[in-house]
Amino acid sequence: MVSVRGFAAAPSILFIGGTGVISAAAVERAVAQGHRVTVLNRGVSSLRPAPKDAEVLQADVRDGAAVQAALGRRRFDAVADFVSFTPEHAAAGIARFLGRTSQYVFISSASAYQKPPVRLPVLESTPLRNPFWQYSRDKIACENVLMQAYRDEGFPVTIVRPSHTYDRTSLPLLGGWTDIHRLRSGLPVLVHGDGTSLWTLTHSRDFAVAFTALLGRPQAVGESYTITSDEFLPWDQIYRLLAKAAGVSEPELVHVSSETIAAHAPSLGPGLLGDKAHSVIFDNAKIKSLVPGYRADIPYSAGAREIIGWHDAHPEAQTVDPDFMALSGELVAWARRAPLAD
Repeated sequence: MVSVRGFAAAPSILFIGGTGVISAAAVERAVAQGHRVTVLNRGVSSLRPAPKDAEVLQADVRDGAAVQAALGRRRFDAVADFVSFTPEHAAAGIARFLGRTSQYVFISSASAYQKPPVRLPVLESTPLRNPFWQYSRDKIACENVLMQAYRDEGFPVTIVRPSHTYDRTSLPLLGGWTDIHRLRSGLPVLVHGDGTSLWTLTHSRDFAVAFTALLGRPQAVGESYTITSDEFLPWDQIYRLLAKAAGVSEPELVHVSSETIAAHAPSLGPGLLGDKAHSVIFDNAKIKSLVPGYRADIPYSAGAREIIGWHDAHPEAQTVDPDFMALSGELVAWARRAPLAD
């Protein structure tokens, strides 16, 4: 059980999830700020355990009876939902927490914003439309369900749209650790497009600063917020920063169109064509207006060193995918025979 140690008047926060890349950092910061934190999940992740001062309840959120048994009729000042991905999940959250919380924070996705974008930077008012990626369309559908409940029933939803958020375990490259293996082996590495499209990477600790500041803010109810870094980098630079952190000074980057990669590896297509293939720069003015002084302080150059250092210390995480190795060899050979089509 949680030890609040004098924080009896502190806000009570329920995190649904709490062990993922984004949510674990938010849980840690909320605990550090003295909130009374409860984490509800299945208890199957050991990679990012909850802090010792957080209360941990085990239940599968998709099992209504199990959640009821775990929570009873408890009320929370804020609920942060990191694990709703379909409108049915959103509807279940409304039914479960209507009248039992002053704020329900739904974690959506910046991939829900219009793709391809017709203007930059992306704002909260940018249309939500992604014809390429079902994940994004489902997040949009969740938002629609939740905002309808806000309009009709006063359900106190706040929507947060993070973009590509990472921690020390996360590699943003097409092949993950397989690409680092290729770099260190002197092999060419695939980069989608021509390597010049711009991408925003946000460290989870930076995200957590703004996210936890939203909790318990009545003025945030009924609103949506983008939370990202203000740093944006071309993809070639992202690969080079990771290569440098891995001790590779002259990486060989081979550019292949996103459409070609998607055609050869359909599983990569939605995330590429629905997100990474497009330049994205975000305007964080809205979150900064509510959280004065917020700034993402961790540049990706530092994040890349943290990522490689963690993987080097955890050889069990250094998984080389033979299928991606074969795909890389095939598309590198193709690119050397054909001009870039992107």
